[in-house]
Amino acid sequence: MRASGTTVLVVAIVGVVIAAVIGGLSLIGSPTQERTRSLDMRRVADLRGIAAAMDRYWTRNGSLPKSLDALERERGFSIESTDPETRQPYEYRPGTEGAYSLCAQFAESSAQEQETRPEKFWSHGAGRQCFDLHARDLKK
Repeated sequence: MRASGTTVLVVAIVGVVIAAVIGGLSLIGSPTQERTRSLDMRRVADLRGIAAAMDRYWTRNGSLPKSLDALERERGFSIESTDPETRQPYEYRPGTEGAYSLCAQFAESSAQEQETRPEKFWSHGAGRQCFDLHARDLKK
């Protein structure tokens, strides 16, 4: 039995499509990997937003809030204080003289994204990671 030209062409096109899909998935990752990466990026964005709100709170009050709930209740402040996937609150530990820590649970290390991120401070490994920060007075 001889394959016709049309059959060979169809098989070749199917092969190219399969190779393109496999190549695309290897470049951008699977949908699950992309979702995981997106959730971790959201966690970093949430923590950055909390840190910015801490600076505003410190400038306004000269102290740190006792909790993230207290920060959320402050007039004019809007933060995301819970993990986008688990809905558990981020961990906040106030220290002295404006020092504090923010912690989150990350699914993956941010090592692959280091080349594209201008700010290395928010780099993290997989698992629970804490960032030590210091509130700044925005008027100075």
